[in-house]
Amino acid sequence: MTDSEQTLPASTPDLEAALRVAVENGLPATLADLGRLVRIPSVSWAAFDSTHVAASAQAVADLALGTGVFDSVEIKQAQIPGTQELGQPAVLATRAARNGRPTVLLYAHHDVQPPGSDDEWESPAFEPTVRGDRLYGRGAADDKAGVMVHIASIRALVEAAGPDFELGLALFIEGEEEFGSRSFATFLEENREALRADAIVVADSGNWDTTTPALTIGLRGNVTFRLGIRTLDHASHSGMFGGAVPDAMLAAVRLLASLHNDDGSVAVAGLTGSLAGTPDYSEEQLRAETGLLDGVSPIGRGSILSRIWSQPAITVTGIDAPSVANASNTLSPSVSVRISARIAPGQAADDAFSAIEEHLRQNAPFGARIEIDDVDTGEPFLVDTSGWAVAEARRAMQDAWGREPVDIGVGGSIPFIADLVRVFPEAQILVTGVEDPDSRAHSPNESLHLGVFKRALLSEALLLSRLNERTGH
Repeated sequence: MTDSEQTLPASTPDLEAALRVAVENGLPATLADLGRLVRIPSVSWAAFDSTHVAASAQAVADLALGTGVFDSVEIKQAQIPGTQELGQPAVLATRAARNGRPTVLLYAHHDVQPPGSDDEWESPAFEPTVRGDRLYGRGAADDKAGVMVHIASIRALVEAAGPDFELGLALFIEGEEEFGSRSFATFLEENREALRADAIVVADSGNWDTTTPALTIGLRGNVTFRLGIRTLDHASHSGMFGGAVPDAMLAAVRLLASLHNDDGSVAVAGLTGSLAGTPDYSEEQLRAETGLLDGVSPIGRGSILSRIWSQPAITVTGIDAPSVANASNTLSPSVSVRISARIAPGQAADDAFSAIEEHLRQNAPFGARIEIDDVDTGEPFLVDTSGWAVAEARRAMQDAWGREPVDIGVGGSIPFIADLVRVFPEAQILVTGVEDPDSRAHSPNESLHLGVFKRALLSEALLLSRLNERTGH
């Protein structure tokens, strides 16, 4: 039986018109709820107050209960593998499918990145503030807007089609995505049946721009670790021994420089990538979206988007060394750095880590001793775009935005998607989102474009309505 034979007629014009009205009329309440979520400083990192994450989970659970459609709404935690610790609280809500309709799993996360320096925010990080056509605040885009897209699209479906719709739903709002989803795999195993679905919508990505939707079909993986470099067993006077004794900072600078070629491309043997075709994207656009200073050149080889989507990257994200203010005339005995590598789709993260580790050990200058620990890996991902769910998502986006969606890759990582694929190999995965190139997720002045939010919400409402009419999945 073909897809066309399996699918009932498309939603009636009256129903889709009712959905548009429901989204429009519900927008003020949706934005008010989003503002309340943004006010909760739900940073999941270990150094922050976990009671805020618990409060955020409760607020999301209340929103899920308020839809009136779920058979069960729970706040749950799972154990972090290899420890006795529980992960941060997640919300799990379920509704059984009826009469052969599919089940859709809706994923987002309610935890957020730390705010960073208050001085870099134009308005307080946890005080939602509208300036122009954007809502500013930590989590306003990543990913509390994703939470509200799910909640509000369900509300719109209820408003337009009534509460007795037959589509199955599982709502999974995670509480530690920004801290590595450490208990995610355990959570999936413990709640496998509740989370089982025909299609999974991960609302944690972005769009091409503020007027063009995108479906994310490729994600780089990640490898992060701490690198320690030691050359001395104690600090020594730089005037008395400098020039004969290598200090750890010199060794670190030379070792880190070996990771890249002169043009800034990665120089680690064994890291793979591809020069796949990409949409047009100019250097001028790159400069505008990243703040690249005049006179500073881009790095890497190939088209700009291939460098971001389908080639590896290595970044030093932190250094522990004497500060300038506390610097003394000594040879530093040791330096620690944090390295974050992005892995191109098609390569296993463990293989990439092995290649980087081998490079570091082989290139340690002056016989410096190196130590690598606190390793974390996440797999890259490529979406199978041949399924019916992808076709329905594209159609919904085009109808909501008035433009055909663009298939994009993303330079960032969503490592838990590999766990979803492993546990639910038959499910079709749709990576959507509410961000745009100016959202500045993870950075000061993170923001949500209100027009993008409305169109993303309508896209998901249309998708749910159409899947509610589908049989034979």
